[in-house]
Amino acid sequence: MRTRVRGWRWRPSPLRRRSDIVEAWTVVVIAVLLLVGAPLAGAAAAWWAHGEARDTAAAQRAERRQVRAEVVGAASGSLPTAQGGRTHTRRVTVRWTEPGQGERTARALVPPGTRPGQTVHVWFDSRGRSVAPPPDGFAVWQHTLAMGLCATGGAVGVVLLAHGVVRHVAMHHRLAEWEREWARTEPEWTRRWA
Repeated sequence: MRTRVRGWRWRPSPLRRRSDIVEAWTVVVIAVLLLVGAPLAGAAAAWWAHGEARDTAAAQRAERRQVRAEVVGAASGSLPTAQGGRTHTRRVTVRWTEPGQGERTARALVPPGTRPGQTVHVWFDSRGRSVAPPPDGFAVWQHTLAMGLCATGGAVGVVLLAHGVVRHVAMHHRLAEWEREWARTEPEWTRRWA
C-alpha cells in the first residue's frame, strides 16, 4: 500500500532536494496564475474586443445606409453568398426611390427565397455597393465573449505548458542530484571503492 505524505516538499528532510522546493513553489505560482491570471487575461481581452467591435459597428452604421426597396429581378443563376458568417444571401435587382434623386436600381443582397415584388431592407455603403448590415448588439457581445474565452484558454495553455517545462527541468535536476548523492553513498553500501 502506498502512503502519500502531503506537504513533504515543504518540510526539512534529508531526501528533499532543491528541485523539490522549486517544484513546490511552481505549483503555488501555477495555481495563482490559473485561478487569477488567466481570468484576468480573458477579461482584459474581452474588454478590449468589446470596445473594438462596438467602434467598428458604429463606424459601419455611420458609413452604411439602409434602404427599403422592392425586388424587381429574380436571382438569375446567382449562387448564395455568405457575408461575415451571417446567413446565406442572394444577389437580385432591387428598386427604390431616393429623395431628390428619383428612382434608382441596383443589385443587392437579399435573404434566400425572396421573390420579385417583395419589399426588403438592403444596405449600401458610401460607394453605392450592396453590403451586409452592420453588426448589431448581439454580434458585438458574441465577439466579446469569443475573444474573452479564447484569451482565457490561451493563457491557461501557456501556463500549463510552462508548468510542464518547469516539471521536466526539475525532474532532470532531481535525477542529477540523486545521481551525485548515490555516487557519494554507493561505496558505503556496496563496499566497493572507486
